[in-house]
Amino acid sequence: MISFNTVLFHDFETLDAFGPVEIIGKMPKSYKLNYFSMNGETVLSSQHISVNTRAFSEIDQSGILLIPGGMGTRKLIDNADFIEQIKILSQEALYVLTVCTGSALLAKTGLLENKNATTNKMAFDWVNSIANGINWSKNARWVKDGKYYTSSGVSAGMDMTLGFINDIHSEKTANNLCKYIEYIWNKDKNNDPFAIA
Repeated sequence: MISFNTVLFHDFETLDAFGPVEIIGKMPKSYKLNYFSMNGETVLSSQHISVNTRAFSEIDQSGILLIPGGMGTRKLIDNADFIEQIKILSQEALYVLTVCTGSALLAKTGLLENKNATTNKMAFDWVNSIANGINWSKNARWVKDGKYYTSSGVSAGMDMTLGFINDIHSEKTANNLCKYIEYIWNKDKNNDPFAIA
């Protein structure tokens, strides 16, 4: 069983985290869900959902890392200790999935340099300003480059996660999950209906 480790912080966007968690959680024989914050505390999302977490030091680093976005990323982007921890965890993880402005945190680590990525289109200019040397896609719903998956805003994280399931397991598995949760999957990762010119 693989650990699916969700990074949480104050003012994370609820669906960024729990859209992917809803999907991964339907595969309990394959993945174990875990929630972490830097110091292991009770974290509040932007919608005031309270989540008890464990400290980063307890993460199974061989697992999969999910980094959501949200307004909290603006405060963390200049937190050197947090960014360094994210860098270490991302380097060790099997795969790293980011949703929305979670890609800004990953970009700040330098691990996306010379890679393709995308992010929330409404925050595109801000995220693009975080780090140099990244090929940011204005049109993609999600992007896979090596072990790094980045997605556009909020609900795009669910499309990306299904794309991840398709890549790692099968399209049949991803489609069955869609039926189970009654979700219409945007399968075209290169077509974000919220793309910017």
